[in-house]
Amino acid sequence: MRVLFVCTGNICRSPTAERLAAAFAHEGGFELTASSAGTQGLTGHGMDPTAALVLTQLGGDPDGFVARRLTPVIAADADLVLTMTAAHRDAVLAISPRQMRRTFTLLEASGLAAASGAHSVASLADARAVHHVDTLDIGDPYRREQSEYEHAGELIAEALPTVLRLSPQ
Repeated sequence: MRVLFVCTGNICRSPTAERLAAAFAHEGGFELTASSAGTQGLTGHGMDPTAALVLTQLGGDPDGFVARRLTPVIAADADLVLTMTAAHRDAVLAISPRQMRRTFTLLEASGLAAASGAHSVASLADARAVHHVDTLDIGDPYRREQSEYEHAGELIAEALPTVLRLSPQ
């Protein structure tokens, strides 16, 4: 499965999710291609140093990460698009409306999967009609206290396992 994570600058939350997803997939022995992009991606930048520290503490590897800006081609190539906020989800759908049934906030996808028992991206999309998730957004820690980065990292790490078990179909 190809999973795309989206945030604003692509230097904090989405690379944390990308690299943690890759680490979880490696540990779990399942096939997954994780990538990320930003709606206002700081193309060519590495991870924010505090985000990289938190990622390392959570078991991910920030080495070699390079930020990029979200494009319609990048969005359309994913089997599942997971955004950090509802506004990011809306931005993805504005440039790639065909991804409607494959685009969720990370917390929305995790909540829907847990509530519905969904085993695929398609059944996750169907769960939207039946289940409601109250908390959709993972706040932006950029240029804030380290505790904000840690909180965002913990939310990402807690939400990923439920979502990564989904099949693309």
